[in-house]
Amino acid sequence: MPFKLTKSTVTAEENCTVEDAMPLLEHLIAHPAAKIDLRRCTSLHSAVLQVLLAAQPKAVALPHETFLARWMGPLFAKAGR
Repeated sequence: MPFKLTKSTVTAEENCTVEDAMPLLEHLIAHPAAKIDLRRCTSLHSAVLQVLLAAQPKAVALPHETFLARWMGPLFAKAGR
């Protein structure tokens, strides 16, 4: 799993696949105050993105990867996160 999960932070690393969406959702439901750190994420399946949009965790850092940062930055900014 490319996520390191703690009660306060979810850190995404490298490739986040469709199989990672459900464990991420379950963790964010159990820990609604958890923040997300995406700086090391290199690709993100749309199912994971949907989880992030639905759960609305606060972003600690957006991806360093240019394509992801370009698309995710406005989504998190629009939501005020």
